Amino acid sequence: MENQYNYYDPETEHSNGSGYSNTGSGSSDNKNPKKKRNVPKGVKAAGCGLAFGVVAGAAFLGVSAIGTNVLGIGGTKTTAKTTSTVQSNTAALTTSSGTVTSDVSKIVENAMPSVVSITSMSVQEVQNFFGQVGTQESTSSGSGIIISQSDTELLIVTNNHVVEGSDNLTVTFADNTSVEANIKGTNSENDLAVIAVPLDSISDDTMNSIAIATLGDSDSVKVGEPAIAIGNALGYGQSVTTGIISATNRQIETSSGTTSTGLLQTDAAINPGNSGGALLNANGEVIGINSAKLAANEVEGMGYAIPISDVSDIITDLMNQTTKEKVDEAERGYLGIQGLDVTSETTQRFNMPEGVYVSEAIKGYGAEAAGITKGNVITGLDGDTIDSMETLQNKLQYYKAGEKVKVTVQIPGNDGEYKEKTVEVTLSEQPK
Repeated sequence: MENQYNYYDPETEHSNGSGYSNTGSGSSDNKNPKKKRNVPKGVKAAGCGLAFGVVAGAAFLGVSAIGTNVLGIGGTKTTAKTTSTVQSNTAALTTSSGTVTSDVSKIVENAMPSVVSITSMSVQEVQNFFGQVGTQESTSSGSGIIISQSDTELLIVTNNHVVEGSDNLTVTFADNTSVEANIKGTNSENDLAVIAVPLDSISDDTMNSIAIATLGDSDSVKVGEPAIAIGNALGYGQSVTTGIISATNRQIETSSGTTSTGLLQTDAAINPGNSGGALLNANGEVIGINSAKLAANEVEGMGYAIPISDVSDIITDLMNQTTKEKVDEAERGYLGIQGLDVTSETTQRFNMPEGVYVSEAIKGYGAEAAGITKGNVITGLDGDTIDSMETLQNKLQYYKAGEKVKVTVQIPGNDGEYKEKTVEVTLSEQPK
């Protein structure tokens, strides 16, 4: 059955800060932006973004291990006494004499210091009506969760679409202090990223005001139990919404035709800017990373989160990667190809893998020297999924000329089937 609904898609995100056809809010400085679950980029993300911008925990002790309770968060108990009924031949209702409380203020008070706001700034080339090419600066907003601290860095997990394509990342903590951050590692297939803030850029006062989040067990989550969402809604700063877990192991079909499985569904409002924020249980533990919401006029209260237990291994791996810093454009490595996007539509039509089709491997440059040829499809770079030329160019911003990268390519056979191969490419200098 064809999916009648649309999901918020960060790649088609447009917003003026008031009405939304997809998730996003923000401003542009240009007056005129185990089990492994796939969370494709096509899922409409609940991050904040403008124009071309894209935007939207777990607790780990140590850089490579899942942590135990750090905050010591406790939950508010709900009590309801039931009166006994007299046995008779007449049916009777069971009534309650107790009081039900929904106060989550203590939970929020303990958890809020572990949630941050993330602002992403990017610069894109744009072409006007007359064919003139210029640049436009855009900003977008999302959320993140403090998950660990190493000897030198504070580590924060978020959605990949929150940080993808960013030229500058800023993290704002609970005390409203803002510092710059760098990307630690990304996993576009599961829409996850870990960013790092140098400890020497954080004041003692700020360190005393923040906390590392506590990880819950999303495998034990039951339908009907309370859920609390915290995030940078609309880019205005941290806000809280409450609801219940509406469903588990939910599968949704995205606008791009791909399918995302294993998601937690909640009716706690997941608003633009909540992407990367925390979905908590009644104990204040992070059980999911808010990621998407269903967008249709006739639908309310259907938001989705990535179950934290399903992706803990992936997050741990991202935490242990080398922090990436962007290289000056003049020193940036050059792969040496001309390529075209192989979209999901093209994949279905021509039975090709999604990625970047190599229309030319330029002679004398790294790709050609490594054996990459016309007709190959690039699908990965150093373990990260490559699904477009834009993604490939964004990844290459972190590599200098002369550095070696592992490029995953799909090579077509005579039978029309593609065979995967990983080659090592020494990046060339930029052409003069």
